[in-house]
Amino acid sequence: MAIDTAALSQKISAFVTSPGHVQGAALVTPEGLPIAATLPIGLEETRAAAMAAAVMTIGSSIGTELQRGPMQHILLEGTEGYSILTLCGPEALLLILASREVKQGILMLEIRRLVTEITQIIR
Repeated sequence: MAIDTAALSQKISAFVTSPGHVQGAALVTPEGLPIAATLPIGLEETRAAAMAAAVMTIGSSIGTELQRGPMQHILLEGTEGYSILTLCGPEALLLILASREVKQGILMLEIRRLVTEITQIIR
């Protein structure tokens, strides 16, 4: 069964263009291949996908070693904003890039909503 990449691209694009300080988003495979993305100019889709998968792999190893259970999401805070990685079932990872001004609680709620929509499309 083929994945509806057009529907996924539309969901990702709508999430990024809606108000709320989201600067980019990418849906990638656990192997680091891009599925759908709307990223800031200058950020290469394939590079972002590979880095997202690598971080989630390391995070999963840390979760196992520290007996925290399977990883659900990883939040990276930098001086220019946030990178949030969230699992979308076994088939995909969602990378969200947000500015420092974002309200984290609201963003996490919106990410959970988007993950639910994405997993329904992927199934």
